[in-house]
Amino acid sequence: MLVRHRGVSPSVHPTAWVAPTAVLVGDVTVAAGARVLHGAVLSAEDGAVVVGEDSVVMEHALVRGRAGHDSRIGAAVLVGPHAHVNGSTVEDEVFVATGAALFPGSRIGTGAEVRIHGVVQVNTVLPPGALVPIGWVAVGDPAQILPPDRHDDVWQVQRELDFPGTVYGVGRDVPMRELMRRQSEFYAAHRDDEVLPG
Repeated sequence: MLVRHRGVSPSVHPTAWVAPTAVLVGDVTVAAGARVLHGAVLSAEDGAVVVGEDSVVMEHALVRGRAGHDSRIGAAVLVGPHAHVNGSTVEDEVFVATGAALFPGSRIGTGAEVRIHGVVQVNTVLPPGALVPIGWVAVGDPAQILPPDRHDDVWQVQRELDFPGTVYGVGRDVPMRELMRRQSEFYAAHRDDEVLPG
C-alpha cells in the first residue's frame, strides 16, 4: 500500500517490487531491483527513507525516517524480518539480521553485519566489515561492541550519546507524560494521510 503523507508520495522504480501487504508512507524511494516483502513498513515520518538497488527489506521489518535522520539503505543490503532501522545510514552490502535494531544517527559501514537481535545505538558508527554478534550492542563513535550482560559499560558510553535528544528532541528531564503528549500530537499528522490507488 502506498500512502501520501505530509503531501509527499512514495516512489517505486518500475523494476522494484513491493508486496501488496507492505506499507510505504510519505517520502520513500525504492530503487531498481529492490524488494519490499509482506508486512514491511517504510515510514517517512519527517525524514526520508531510501532503499538502494537490489536491496531486500524482509517481512515485518520497520524502516523509519526521522527529522535530521533519514534512513538510507545502500545497494545489495538485506534487512531481515522484524528488524528495526530507525534514522540510520546503512552502507552497501550490509547484513541486518532478524530482529536487529539500528537507532537514529547510527551509521553501518560497508559489508558490516548486525546479527540476530543485535543493537546499534544512537549516533554509533560501525566501521566497514564490523560484526555485531547475536544479541550484542554496538555503542559509540567509534563503536565499542559489547555483550548484553555488560549493561553498565554500555550505559557509560550510551549516556553521552543523547538518546532523548536524538530521538525525541528533548532533554532527559522531560517527563514521560509530556513526551508522549508531544509524540501523540506529532503522529496526529497521519489523520491527513491519503491511500494512493494501485
